[in-house]
Amino acid sequence: MHFAAYAYVGESTSEPLTYYENNVAATVRLLKAIVESDVRMMVFSSTCATYGLPEAIPMTEDHPQRPINPYGATKLVVERMLQDADRAHGLRSVAFRYFNAAGAHPSGMIGERHAPETHLIPLALQAAAGIRDSVQIYGTDYPTADGTCIRDYIHVTDLAQAHVLGLRYLESGKPSDAFNLGNGNGFSVLEVIKAAERVTGREVEAVTAPRRAGDPPALVGSSTKARQVLGWTPKFDTLDSIIATAWAWHRTDARETAP
Repeated sequence: MHFAAYAYVGESTSEPLTYYENNVAATVRLLKAIVESDVRMMVFSSTCATYGLPEAIPMTEDHPQRPINPYGATKLVVERMLQDADRAHGLRSVAFRYFNAAGAHPSGMIGERHAPETHLIPLALQAAAGIRDSVQIYGTDYPTADGTCIRDYIHVTDLAQAHVLGLRYLESGKPSDAFNLGNGNGFSVLEVIKAAERVTGREVEAVTAPRRAGDPPALVGSSTKARQVLGWTPKFDTLDSIIATAWAWHRTDARETAP
């Protein structure tokens, strides 16, 4: 299972060659080693950023792949390398096109900690906890109902389960394929902030900022194929339930890292 990559859209637009070196060139070396070691299966962590601007919502796996940022472009290159490696070397693969991974382990003991933090839900929860003064909203003039970007959020443990199912799919001898992993529901930045306020019972201060380069107005995926072919069923299918697990982790993490 190949998860390693640089994965910040904004950073990829300012440092594209760094992203191609890490996400593409390093994966070339990995694939060569895999083929030489006679490994013939791979589960690859791809992204909905390979699609680019949506032509229809929700996006299905046959949607044109026209990424609008270097991050998405690097992941698309790897998907195509895997297709070629299958034809040439019999390396079968499953590529999972994630939408926005979020949440934490339901126990509250395992979660994400980034330095610096760039993901919306952790930033909103940090604002709710008083760790930061506010959360920034990058762009309020998008062609959406409230002017802010819309994204599809999928819980991290549901992602993990999909990868197990993807491996079982390959072990059963099935052919290479690609699957979206998302809930099929889109939520705007403002809706996420309001949900964070509901879950925490605290106010989240938000300030507006300019748009970030490479951010599509809306990304919402159809996971029908993963449900039908892999038998995948997300357990955390509401925004509030996803944020609640992240909030439990943030409270645990704050206690453990307090001086």
